[in-house]
Amino acid sequence: MIMAPHPIIQAIIDFSAGAMGGTACVLSGQPFDTAKVKMQTFPTLYRGFIHCFTSTFRQVGLRGLYKGTSPALIASISENAVLFLSYGLCQDVIRFVSSMEKGAHLSDIQKACAGSLSSIFSSMALCPSELVKCRLQAMHEMEASGKIAIGQKSTVWTVVKTVLKTDGPLGFYQGLTSTLVREIPGYFCFFGAYEMCRTKFAQYKGTDKDSIGILPLMFSGGFGGACLWLTIYPIDCVKSRIQVYSLAGRQEGFMKTFMGVIRTESFTALYSGLTPTMIRTFPANGALFLAYELSRKFFMDTAGY
Repeated sequence: MIMAPHPIIQAIIDFSAGAMGGTACVLSGQPFDTAKVKMQTFPTLYRGFIHCFTSTFRQVGLRGLYKGTSPALIASISENAVLFLSYGLCQDVIRFVSSMEKGAHLSDIQKACAGSLSSIFSSMALCPSELVKCRLQAMHEMEASGKIAIGQKSTVWTVVKTVLKTDGPLGFYQGLTSTLVREIPGYFCFFGAYEMCRTKFAQYKGTDKDSIGILPLMFSGGFGGACLWLTIYPIDCVKSRIQVYSLAGRQEGFMKTFMGVIRTESFTALYSGLTPTMIRTFPANGALFLAYELSRKFFMDTAGY
């Protein structure tokens, strides 16, 4: 991978390319993400993905499937901008720890470690906006189940005001522990699978990883996303519950919520919503890496590197 000689320029390029990738990821997969959150937080309301999808469409129309798109865009743009900015910087940390020269080629496993390390920083950027997104997506079910009063306005601003009023600024970080527990191993698998898949395509085609073509690149991104979600899905389910149920009052922490689900609903409840997640992961993460790699190349070419 070509790097700009000046670290600040490289950081700006990685940040901008990550933001472009995050935008593409949300726009291509938001309805599936909405179904995922609804099924995670209210698994007994829906028989499956199709039932959830059609029920939402019938009750609140197409806009219901795009509920939370604004905070989802903010979440994805901020997360991926910080993630890919940190990914470049964390690769230098891995080189330093491994006593390698600056700019030296990293193995796929070393890049996976850099991705895992960078997720710590992206989690801090992601948690507040994802909390708002999850609450908006599950607002209808919270009202229908009697957990909150019916008829509340559900806009980004009303959710933000409620969090500030009831819990203060730190209220936006409810679910941070489970976000970190999810992201650190998840992004090891995400970047590791993505890089290894690109390596295999490059070996098969007899070229370098940056020249494998659009479809192999998108498949590699989708494969990375699939490995991420299969690894961390139960943790994500707990995170969604903490962030949504805290709308009705203070919610238990990660371990108590996790054990409570297993005790009262069984372990399979932690996999509610996996189907729309796996359907979403190939187009969404394929679009993420395609937009990231192409925009990064464009910015590098524009800057003359």
